[in-house]
Amino acid sequence: MLAECIDAVVGVDTHRDTHEVEIASPTGTPIASITISNDSSGFAELLAWIFEHAPGPRVAVSIEGTRSYGAGLARAVTAAGLLVLECEQPHRKARRGKGKSDPIDAHLAGLTALRLDADRLPTPRADGDREALRILLGARSELTTTTTGQTNRLRALLLGGDDTERQTARGALTDATLASLARRRGPREASREQAVRHAEIRRLATALRETARALKANRTQLQAIVDELAPGLTDRPGIGPVSAAQAIVSFSHPGRCRNDAAFAALAGTSPLEASSGRTVRHRLNRGDDRALNRAIHTIALTRMRCCEKTRAYVARRTAQGKTPREIRRCLKRYIARQLYRTLTTAMTPTTATPTDA
Repeated sequence: MLAECIDAVVGVDTHRDTHEVEIASPTGTPIASITISNDSSGFAELLAWIFEHAPGPRVAVSIEGTRSYGAGLARAVTAAGLLVLECEQPHRKARRGKGKSDPIDAHLAGLTALRLDADRLPTPRADGDREALRILLGARSELTTTTTGQTNRLRALLLGGDDTERQTARGALTDATLASLARRRGPREASREQAVRHAEIRRLATALRETARALKANRTQLQAIVDELAPGLTDRPGIGPVSAAQAIVSFSHPGRCRNDAAFAALAGTSPLEASSGRTVRHRLNRGDDRALNRAIHTIALTRMRCCEKTRAYVARRTAQGKTPREIRRCLKRYIARQLYRTLTTAMTPTTATPTDA
């Protein structure tokens, strides 16, 4: 357990303006507590306070919300050379009989860390290029949602027009079609309703063209960062820059997942027992990182459609009596293993060996 490897643990309950902090011994006995501001001066105050009260140099800091309110503190503590752990909010069962307050949450954050297996510590996700990918994926998700809404509105407006517009609404809204709609002039002596509909069609067509350019630029940025972090990853069948970027974001850094089974569990692709009586089977895991699971699902569907080896595998498993859902589960587990090994190899720093003079 972690309690056997450290001299003190620091539990931090983070908020927008302030953080509640408690330092405790390896047995969980509180030593001291402090409230700091959520800024650089507060981080410096906390580090000085930790070094003053810690009974030894081996200190672990358990922080709630390392990717939200605690992001700045996590970076400052990591830069100071202390071990930072990602702590989840306590469950209702852990709070039972203890109440709810900031000091209580800070104490529970420390106790949670002490009970962890020293070989399976939840370290925060990496910053740098991995954070850049996360930002780009968030922007892409927003752009995609916006595009869907604008496309639906544009089709609805076109369906309310003449025969030509209704025909346009039924077809694909290509860039040439959108350019034509954006340049189209309104009819002469149009009613107010017709003028408003025409102006809105032009606005939506222009917005969709701009969003399409933004998505293309976003994909180019994703591809460049992915190629730098994991060269050759997108050369594998079914893996595009978006799916590869999501895999890197969830993988974060070598060591976050101890093996490919842990990565599969993180992706929600680890098989779960679903046996009963004389039926022995497994089912899909519907938990954990759903964004990573969606990326692996997309890779699996693409391979089932385009990869000859995967299509042969599907045919063989179908002949054995497997259902399409069970086959997808097997494929997703294999893809998770392949992604883990590829990312571990590509993102592990290589140590230069000295050459003979």
